[in-house]
Amino acid sequence: MKKKIWLMVAVLGSMFATSIASAADTMYVPIPSYRVGPYAAGGTGYFGGILDYYNLLNMRDGGVNDIKLIWSECETEYSVERGVECYKRLKDREGGAVFFDPLSVGISTALIETGRKDKMPIIAVNHGKTAGQRGDIFPYYFMPGINTYDEHSIMVHFIGDVLEGGRSNLKGKKIAMLYHGSPYGREAIAFMDSMCEKHGCTHHPLEVPHPGNEQQSQWINIRKLKPDYVLLRGWGVMNPVAMQTAVRTGYPVSRLIGNIWSNSDEDVIPAGKAADGYQAITTHPAGTDFVVIQEIIKTVYGAGKGDLQDKSRLGSVYWNLGVLAGVVHTEALRIAQERFGNRPLTSTEARWGFENLQIDAERIEELGATGLVPELSLTCLDHVGGHLAKFQQWDAGKRQWNIVSDWIEGDVPLSQAIIDAGAEKYAADNAITPRPCTTDNNDDDFDL
Repeated sequence: MKKKIWLMVAVLGSMFATSIASAADTMYVPIPSYRVGPYAAGGTGYFGGILDYYNLLNMRDGGVNDIKLIWSECETEYSVERGVECYKRLKDREGGAVFFDPLSVGISTALIETGRKDKMPIIAVNHGKTAGQRGDIFPYYFMPGINTYDEHSIMVHFIGDVLEGGRSNLKGKKIAMLYHGSPYGREAIAFMDSMCEKHGCTHHPLEVPHPGNEQQSQWINIRKLKPDYVLLRGWGVMNPVAMQTAVRTGYPVSRLIGNIWSNSDEDVIPAGKAADGYQAITTHPAGTDFVVIQEIIKTVYGAGKGDLQDKSRLGSVYWNLGVLAGVVHTEALRIAQERFGNRPLTSTEARWGFENLQIDAERIEELGATGLVPELSLTCLDHVGGHLAKFQQWDAGKRQWNIVSDWIEGDVPLSQAIIDAGAEKYAADNAITPRPCTTDNNDDDFDL
C-alpha cells in the first residue's frame, strides 16, 4: 500500500514538474471572444485573425522569441457583464495573463480601473475610452491605431477635402450621425458637435437602440431633415439594415459614410445591391495579397489549424484587422523581451512593451505586412500612436472594396484639447496623480 502511495506521489510530482516546465516556455493570452449573437461577424473575424497569426508564430517561429503563445476562450456575447466575468475567470490562468483584448468599448471601459488595480494591460484596437490616450493617467489602457476623435475628424475631413472639393465647403452642410445605442455609439456625439462648430456645419445625432435591426423611425427623421451626409456609427446587424433602409427611404448610399466598425464585408454583403457605392473609413485594406497572409494560408490553413470555418472570409476586413491586432500584440511582447529578456513576461512587463511599441516601415516589411499594417508609435502620453486612415468604397457587382483616398489625418489639436480635459477631469474625480512622462521611458519604475 505504501509503495502505491509513493508511486502516486511520484507521478503527481512528475506531472506538476512537467506543468511548470511547460509554463516556463509559454505566455498566456485570454481570448474574450463573441462567436454568437448579433455581433458574431465582428467577433469571429477579429479573434479568428488573432488566433491565426498566433498559430503562425507558434508553428513557424516557435512563438515570440521561442516562447509559445497559449490561450483559452470565453464567450462574452459582447455583453459588458459577461466580459467582466470572463476577465475575472481567465486573468490568473496559466500563471497569469499578459494582457486582455475584448474588442468592446463597454467591456474595455468597465475594466479600466480593474486593469490598473490588477496591473493588467487592457487593449482596445481602434476604439475605446478616448481620454485613455493619456498614458500618464491611464497607464494600463491602450488603444493602438486611431481613437474615436481621430476617426470622426478624419470622416469630416474626407467629406470636406474629397467629396466637397475643399474643407471650407463644409460650411452650411447638415451632417447626421446614426449611432449605436451604447457607450461606444455615444462617445462621438460631443466631438462631432465641436467639429461642426469649427467648420460651420450642423450635427444631428440619431440613436439606434441595440442591436439595430429596426431603424424605420430614424430614417423617417432623416428624410425630413434632408442631411447632406449621414455618418454611420454602427456595429453588427445595424449596418446592413441602415443601407437597406436608406435605399427604401430614397437616401443615396454614396452619402452614407461608415465608421471603423461599419466597414466590413459582413456589413455590406448582407445588404446586397443596397450597399453599392457605400464608403467607409479604414486603417487597413481587405484582401489576401500580403506576404504574411499568404504565410498564414499556407502554414496554418495548410495544416488544417485555421480558425475560420468559412475560408471565403480570409482577407475580409474583420479578419485582416485581427491579423493586424495579432501583430500589435506580439510586437509589444517582442519589444518588452528586448528589455526584460527572451522569456515569458509578466503583465507589468507587457505594459511597458505596449507603451514603447514602435512599428516602422522597415519592421512592417520584415513581418511581411507592408500595405496591411500601418506605422505605429506609442508613448507614455500617447497610447494610440496612429491617427491616420484611408477610405474604401464597396463595389457590389465585383463584391470588393476599393481604396478611394490617400491617408487622411485627424484634427489632432482639437482632439488633444478634448482628450486632455477629459483625462484631467477623470484624474481629479478619481484622485489619480498623473505620473511624469519623461523622454526616457526605460526607467526602472515600469511596475506602475
